[in-house]
Amino acid sequence: MTHELPPLTARFRRVESISPMELQQMHALFSRFYENADLKKFLEDLSEKSGVILVREKTEAATIRGFSTVKQVELDDDGRRAIGVFSGDTILHPDYWGDRALKDGFVRYMLSVKARMPRTPIYWLLISKGYKTYLLLANNFVTFYPRPDKVQDRRLASIVDQYCRQLFPRAYDATKGVLDFGEGSQCLKDPVAPITEELRASNPTIAFFEQKNPEWHRGVELPCVGEVSLNLLWPYLAKESARFRSSAPPPGPLHSELAGERMPSLADLARQLTESGQTTLSSGPGDHA
Repeated sequence: MTHELPPLTARFRRVESISPMELQQMHALFSRFYENADLKKFLEDLSEKSGVILVREKTEAATIRGFSTVKQVELDDDGRRAIGVFSGDTILHPDYWGDRALKDGFVRYMLSVKARMPRTPIYWLLISKGYKTYLLLANNFVTFYPRPDKVQDRRLASIVDQYCRQLFPRAYDATKGVLDFGEGSQCLKDPVAPITEELRASNPTIAFFEQKNPEWHRGVELPCVGEVSLNLLWPYLAKESARFRSSAPPPGPLHSELAGERMPSLADLARQLTESGQTTLSSGPGDHA
């Protein structure tokens, strides 16, 4: 008989609110799949982040099954102020690969940032030491960099250059377009997410990732960026927006991750965006502050 896994839930937590026991669980999960993931370095990296999207079982034990650290960065977008949401250490237990909890939690975080600053360009900033992270970008974003299928976007290339110089000046190799943290840097343990000949031949996006970052197995990172807009995120929100219109739940305050601990529900965000009429706003050039 197949054992059914407990469902997962995702919640944003400020770094200072995470307990020592939770930190130990996070590090144990991370070090299981990454080389050179000592506790001191893990905690140093975490202390520089704004918070963590924490993924737990919906059980009494609330076991941590994944997380993604986040940090907000100010950027210049062709003379306009922009905000980058940087994803740092990210892991999900293999038993839950394919589960949507972490992805949906991150979407809710992005939506809450966009709801607070609807006319400010928002970008997802991520660095990829494994192809699965790059596929999250390539498979879900319309406008992103670097990409395998078209001429590279100068504006997005500038965004990548900015945040690499701001966050990782010593590791950034602008010529190669990678972040090389040197020997002893964190890297995926084999056989987690290896790139096989079959993958190279069958998936041009994975082949492109390896072309851009041939030393990924050593822990070298490929810096990337994806442009966020409500039009992009709306499919995640449309179902809850329709439910709000039909059931008209009682109004209540939206608790942004930036202001409090609770991860706003999609219904919360649907209500705010529907009532404000901001469902079609884009973070593109026409969306002036």
